[in-house]
Amino acid sequence: MNPLSQIIAGLYAVILIAVFVMEAFFVHRQELSKFTLIKPKDMSPLVQVAAINIGFYNLTYALGLIIGLVLLGTEWVEAGRALVLFSCAAHVLLGIVLYASERRLWIGALIQAVPPLIVLAAYWLWG
Repeated sequence: MNPLSQIIAGLYAVILIAVFVMEAFFVHRQELSKFTLIKPKDMSPLVQVAAINIGFYNLTYALGLIIGLVLLGTEWVEAGRALVLFSCAAHVLLGIVLYASERRLWIGALIQAVPPLIVLAAYWLWG
């Protein structure tokens, strides 16, 4: 996997970890409602559980990216590549679904889909 793909994948893992923290621990904060469209007054126990769950999904994908990147430097290169490419392909799809589901979250959809799309494109172009 080329260096550009690896760097962007690593940076995207950091973004996913930041989003995990935001969704799992701070989704109820007013300052974040512009990113989530969830107002503190609308924070029901069900919404809180869903946000925490989504946050942990992001953490899981971040860990997949990190483990994949580490494996690229071992004899398990193919496994590492598969983890990175799967995580990126999934987030491209998830970004499209987010935009299709709620167009007001277009910035979040771009953040979710564009970096992994760059990883996939760079891999496709340069290996």
